[in-house]
Amino acid sequence: MIRSPFGTVLSPRAQAGRTWQNWARTVRVHPRRTESPASVADLQRAVASAAAAGLRVKAVGAGHSFTGIAEAPDLLLDLSRLQGLVAADPNTGRVTLLAGTRLHTVPRLLAPHGLAMPNLGDIDRQSIAGAISTGTHGTGATFGGLSTQVSGLVLIQPDGGLLTLADGDPLLPAAALGLGALGVIAEVTLQCVPAFLLRAEERSESLESVLAGLADRVKEADHFEFYWFPHTGRAATKTNTRLPAASPQSPLPPLRRWVDDSLLSNTVFRATCAAGTAFPAVIPAVNRVAAAALGGREYTDRSPRVFSQDRAVRFREMEYAVPAQLLPAAFAGLQRLLEENPRWRVSFPVEVRWAAADDRWLSTAHGRDTAYVAVHRYFREDPTEYFAAFEQLMLAHGGRPHWGKEHSLGSAELAERYPFFDRFLELRGQLDPDRVFANAYLDRVLGP
Repeated sequence: MIRSPFGTVLSPRAQAGRTWQNWARTVRVHPRRTESPASVADLQRAVASAAAAGLRVKAVGAGHSFTGIAEAPDLLLDLSRLQGLVAADPNTGRVTLLAGTRLHTVPRLLAPHGLAMPNLGDIDRQSIAGAISTGTHGTGATFGGLSTQVSGLVLIQPDGGLLTLADGDPLLPAAALGLGALGVIAEVTLQCVPAFLLRAEERSESLESVLAGLADRVKEADHFEFYWFPHTGRAATKTNTRLPAASPQSPLPPLRRWVDDSLLSNTVFRATCAAGTAFPAVIPAVNRVAAAALGGREYTDRSPRVFSQDRAVRFREMEYAVPAQLLPAAFAGLQRLLEENPRWRVSFPVEVRWAAADDRWLSTAHGRDTAYVAVHRYFREDPTEYFAAFEQLMLAHGGRPHWGKEHSLGSAELAERYPFFDRFLELRGQLDPDRVFANAYLDRVLGP
């Protein structure tokens, strides 16, 4: 076992609350107080002090949730100083990280130990605690979301005490995706795997051909996803194949990566989104050009560099999880929605991904193999009608909303969609009877 110290213990930076907003600019709050703990002990003291004063407490990582799940009206705990590797064991593959550790820093921390996270989402700006707590996932029909990688947790309770949950603990499936409702996460232990490479094949294809062979492609690939550009018959596909770490690498040349992933995918895309906001009629033509331009590249690189990309264009997002077998019907319904509402000019592609069934109580993939459909709008556009119609369509196909992305459901509707929902509420009542860790969003989705 290789263990690193917490580092120099600093006193938490406590100050009068400053205005906080999330990345998508959908949530803005001015907490009464803000603290930036630099150690687990600092975190314990901050929680206990606030609870004793009758304040509600919320921890904030990178602010990448689109919902108000991290909104903190009383005490905001900024975890940006609570980052780093606590322990790593190359023999078991278990690694422990401080809660505020950003996903994009994890590969550097794991590299000396020859380890990697088994799967990642397409964005890596989140904190590890925030990512698991909201149900962040990647794609791959035999791989679960990030919370399924959790093999242990340390939670701060309302009195400042530590609740340590190890692999096999009956409460771990609840706390590993706990919405921040069961305590403040201090440390996360992940079950990692030996470092590996991914061979990426990215194509621009006709949507018709993608849909015709979808079942086989999802089944045969380690990680498959596609992006459909609304108002076009084209899709961008990405197929990732896992390879041993010792396999030959063939990464994208730096200039090609910069042109594709920075210049085109961010700078140019931002300009076209802005133009589409001003002149919506140009969006279908722009989408056709974008759909044809994307794809047509193959490369092999370290897994984190293939799983995730930089996303600098600000947007709003709604994502629903449907039973995998219902994806064709749900997607066809979305196509009809856009055909029947030509006034919606949607510049962002629709993203479709997959995950295996898991046992996390509030996981969108709990108990069923799952397909995810995500819709987006540029942040300066009004998504109301589009999102509302999409939501009703997904609900009709057994959909469950991503906890960190926009949706309108309350506790009564969600209880019907999660077999362990009532058990989660009972556990919440035991661990946080005074609702120290509640806020307006949790009051809506879990009840007061």
